[in-house]
Amino acid sequence: MDTPFGERRGREPDAAPALSIVVPVYNGAATIGLLVEALSALEVPGGLEIVLVNDGSPDDSGTVCRRLLETATVPLTYVEHARNYGEHNAVMTGLRHARGRFVITMDDDLQNPPEEVVRLFLHARDGGYDVVYTRYAEKQHEAWRNLGSRFANRVADLLLDKPRGLYLSSFRCMSRLVVDGVTRYEGPFPYVDGLIMQVTQRIGSLEVEHLPRAAGRSNYTLRRLVRLWLNLAVNFSLLPLRLAVFAGVAMAALGALGALYVIWHAVSGEQPQGWASTMVVILLVSGVQFVILGILGEYLGRTFMTGNRRPQGIVREVARGGAHVRIPGGGAA
Repeated sequence: MDTPFGERRGREPDAAPALSIVVPVYNGAATIGLLVEALSALEVPGGLEIVLVNDGSPDDSGTVCRRLLETATVPLTYVEHARNYGEHNAVMTGLRHARGRFVITMDDDLQNPPEEVVRLFLHARDGGYDVVYTRYAEKQHEAWRNLGSRFANRVADLLLDKPRGLYLSSFRCMSRLVVDGVTRYEGPFPYVDGLIMQVTQRIGSLEVEHLPRAAGRSNYTLRRLVRLWLNLAVNFSLLPLRLAVFAGVAMAALGALGALYVIWHAVSGEQPQGWASTMVVILLVSGVQFVILGILGEYLGRTFMTGNRRPQGIVREVARGGAHVRIPGGGAA
C-alpha cells in the first residue's frame, strides 16, 4: 500500500536515480506520449525517472499514461488523483513519489523543450544550487497569460522572501533537501514557490527556450490565475492584513479631518452643507470596511478548511512500470 488512498502495482526500480522529472497531466493526451518519449531518450548522469500525475484530467490522459507504463524505457510512475485539485497540488503529489536526488517539474504541453532538462539538472548540480528556476527570452503564451504572470511575479516580489526580480517558472529544478522541506506542508492550499522560499535562498536562474503549445489551449483560465494569486497572497504573507490595517487608519484619519471641518463650520456660524459629499464618504468607508472584512474572511475560511483537514489531494491509483534505472556507461543501477 502506497498511501491510505492509493494502491501500488508493478515493479519497483532497484535504486534511486539522480534525477526525477515530475509532470502534472491535465488535458495532455495529445502531448504526454511525445514528452515521455523525448525525456526517455535523454542521457542523464546517474539515470532518471519520470513521475506523471493525472490531476483528474477529463480527456484520455489516464489511458495514454497507462499504456506508457508498458512501453517506457526508463522507470515511470503513474499517479492518478481522484479529482482535479489544481496544478500545485498535483506537483506536491508528484514530489512525494519522486525518488531522485534532484527533481525537475515541468508542464505536459511541450512548451519546455525536453533537451533543456539536462542543462537545467547540471546547472543545479554543478552550481551548488538548491533550486534553479528557468526564465524565457521570449514567452510563447497568450498576451493575457503573460500579463497575468508578470502581475503574479510582481506580487511575489512584495509578498515572498525571494531574490528581487527572480522569475518564478513552473519549469524548475530542486534538490532533495528542498523537496523534503516542501513536502512537509500538508495544507489544502499549496503554493510550491512560496514553500520553496521558506526552505532556501540558495537559488539560481537559467535562460531556456520556450516553444508554442504543441496542441490544445492553455488550461489556465482567469479564475485559476486568481485562485493561484490568492494562494500566494493569503497563505504565505500577512501583508494583506497589514494593508487592511493601514486602510483602516487612513480612513479614520480622513474621518477625523472631516469632523474637524464640520466643527469649524459650526463654530464659525455657518450651516454645514453637503448631502452628496456625505453619501460619498459613507460609500467610501463602507467599501473599505467590506474589503477588510473580505480579507479577514479569506484568512478565516482557509484556516477553517485547513483545520477540517480538507485534502491536498486524494490518490486513486499508483502504478509503476518501465525499465530499471539506467546509468550511462554503467548499465542498470
